[in-house]
Formats: sequence, structure tokens, C-alpha cells
Amino acid sequence: MHRVRRSNPLALAVMVTLAEGPRHPYEIAQTLKRRHHDESIRLNFGSLYSVVNVLERAGLIAAEGVERDQRRPERTVYALTPAGHDEADDWLGELLATPAKEYLQFEAALTMVGAVAPGRVVDLLGDRIVALDAEIAGGAARLALLVGRHELPRLFVLEAEYQQALLVAEVAFVRALVAEITAGTFPGLAQWQAWHDGRSTAVHPPIPVSAPRRTP
Repeated sequence: MHRVRRSNPLALAVMVTLAEGPRHPYEIAQTLKRRHHDESIRLNFGSLYSVVNVLERAGLIAAEGVERDQRRPERTVYALTPAGHDEADDWLGELLATPAKEYLQFEAALTMVGAVAPGRVVDLLGDRIVALDAEIAGGAARLALLVGRHELPRLFVLEAEYQQALLVAEVAFVRALVAEITAGTFPGLAQWQAWHDGRSTAVHPPIPVSAPRRTP
């Protein structure tokens, strides 16, 4: 039995979906989309079929039969194996219990923000605040619709709540940063601005040799 690398959450989503009962790949995809899991997990049919093949080779799922319909091509139906049940349970438990480093684009931009003049940073972050506020409002409306009109139990909207919490935390951080720069209380602001006022061909302000490293 091959070991599946726990790097693609789509593989876990396939196993969890099959834990409810056998399905063919198209039905798995439709189930994930209907439940809005594609908003949290990257999903396309090419990658889905590749994941299904990997899981089958690893013995975590198995072909159970073929669904035949004159209106469409034959579709192989897959079921979760006992090994698949164990793997899905262990993998999901690991994700819930263990924080993992995620490489976010905004975090990467913040590591290089000194390359942009303070005034322009304020303008750009102002645009980000507007976009985040719109996302938060849209997310709140979607949550209200899901819980209200569709009467979904909270268990099935936790990922949406988490996404909202992240957005709210991010916009609070960005607002505080903008306020510091605007008020002139951001440490080193004068040096930051002076570097931009007199810079030549450098692309980033000097970084201290003893710049602190983040603890893993």
C-alpha cells in the first residue's frame, strides 16, 4: 500500500465525502460544490480525477462498480475502504490539532513593505480596507442566508465563521497600521520616509544585520 502525502486537502475531502456512501467522481465534485467546500479547497475535475487515482492506488478507496446511463458515459463508483476510514480520521485529527505554517500573500507583502513609500502604503492599505469590508459584509450576508433560509446547523457553517473571523482580524490589523503611519507614531517612520526621499537604485531599505527570526 502506498503512503499518501498529506499535502492536498482535496484528497481528504474525497475520503470524507465517500465516508457518507459510494459515489462517482462527478457526484463527489457536485457534493463539494453544493456544500461550498470549493471555497476552502481548490477543486477542478482534472485534479479531482488525479486525486481519486492516487487514493485508489494507495488502497484508501476502491472501485465498487460502474454506473451506466444511456445519456452519459459510464462512471466508476468508488467506496471508502477501512484503511481509508482510518487515514481520513487520523489526517483530519492532525489538521484540527496541529497549527501549520501557511504562506499568505499579504504576509509576504508585509515583509517587503518598506520598498513602498509610507504615504502610498497608506493609500494601498486604504484600498485593502474597502475590499475587506466588502468581503466581511458579503460573508455575513451569506452566513445569514445559509443559517436562516436554509436552516443549516452551525456545524455546517463553521468554515464560513472562521473565514469571517480571519477577515475581521485582518481589517483590524490593517486599520491599526494605517492609523500608526498616519499619526506618525509608527517606529522608524522618519527613516523609512527619508530612505524614499533620497534613495538611488536600491529596491529595499537597509535591513538590520540582526533582524529577528520568527520562532517556528
